[in-house]
Amino acid sequence: MKVTYTMMDRELRWRGKLLGLLLGTSSEAKFVKTMFNRKKQSDKRKGSHMEGLNVREEWITRKDGSKLRILIYEPHHTNEEVPGILWLHGGGDAMGVPEMFENTYKKLMDTSSCVIIAPDYRLSIEAPYPAALEDSYDALLWMKNHARELSIRSNQLMVGGESAGGGLTAALTLYARDKGEVNIAFQMPLYPMIDDRMMTESAKENNAPIWNSDMNQWAWKLYLGDRYGKEVSPYAAAARATDYTHLPPTVTYVGDLEPFRDETIHYVEKLKQAGVPVDFELYQGCYHGFDIINPKAAVSQKAVAFFLQSYQYAVSHYFAEQK
Repeated sequence: MKVTYTMMDRELRWRGKLLGLLLGTSSEAKFVKTMFNRKKQSDKRKGSHMEGLNVREEWITRKDGSKLRILIYEPHHTNEEVPGILWLHGGGDAMGVPEMFENTYKKLMDTSSCVIIAPDYRLSIEAPYPAALEDSYDALLWMKNHARELSIRSNQLMVGGESAGGGLTAALTLYARDKGEVNIAFQMPLYPMIDDRMMTESAKENNAPIWNSDMNQWAWKLYLGDRYGKEVSPYAAAARATDYTHLPPTVTYVGDLEPFRDETIHYVEKLKQAGVPVDFELYQGCYHGFDIINPKAAVSQKAVAFFLQSYQYAVSHYFAEQK
């Protein structure tokens, strides 16, 4: 899908063009090098937080005895239990830290009081699939097992993330459903990275800024490692799932110019066919991550408001009792 400058929303054009020039890479080797460099840069954000947030760091133990860093964002004052949200950060599965998405955490907490658990999951340039999924699931179980001491409602455990984090969200809800150890009340996989096959129209030859077809393919190669090009598990690429029943109510949105457009639409259709309640919006003239690239754009504010309204509805209406 060829994307031209005039196809973009007017408020997104100049930033998209500028960042496309700055962030674009011409080869797989350069992309991998860029991901390594961005990881180093994002690592410097660790321990740096937005003013006014009540956040603390914990370390949980993986099955192999190693430690997983998680951040816990809590309300300043609460006399009641609140929903617990596991938020999985974006970054193409290859870079990023939880601290980078504190704007989202603050918006969620301001909309309806909650506790957010944000794991610093292993990245693909260090450990390919299933490392990130395993870390996400460990953090989910930890949230469930510590719900009482965190003042979290055990029947309102939610999961969300954007981009690669959205892909992890969709994979994690499948994995949790099949494991049967924890029930998720609501999921928020925003413009998720869920299909490694890249066979849809929007995923083919997409030259949009920020995230294009080449970058998507290279990121999937990093994430899947030796599994790339083979029949991989839906826990790696959620679009490969054949059973969408008993998944949690969902909210998602995506731009109409980005590679993930069609796979997100197909995912939504399959959820609806399986009887899962879904809130979905497709935003015209928008490339990948538009709401983060230019949060002041009218279309970005509209998308975020839609997402937060759906979250607020979920707090009042969606529950999943634990076994």
